[in-house]
Amino acid sequence: MTGKTVTRADLSEAVYQQVGLSRTESSALVETVLSEICTCLAQGETVKLSSFGSFVVRSKGKRVGRNPKTGVEVAIEPRQVMVFKPSNVLKARINGANGVHADSDD
Repeated sequence: MTGKTVTRADLSEAVYQQVGLSRTESSALVETVLSEICTCLAQGETVKLSSFGSFVVRSKGKRVGRNPKTGVEVAIEPRQVMVFKPSNVLKARINGANGVHADSDD
């Protein structure tokens, strides 16, 4: 099963269709939400969207990696990574479960 990629334009169009804002306002709304999420993550904050999931910034320590082609060991510097943890509501929806309550772990 191959899904399509949802773009900012798709999100803006959905806001336009469902909320009734103008296309310009819809686009600005989507950009504002995405910008706020990015700003919070860049500051190391967790972004939790109820019934959707959480975006969490984690620190990875320095470690030794290996080049898969050559087998040469390489030092990998410490870094920040972002992970997405889907809520139980989203997991159930993806797996086709119905009747999931929003008060479950989100």
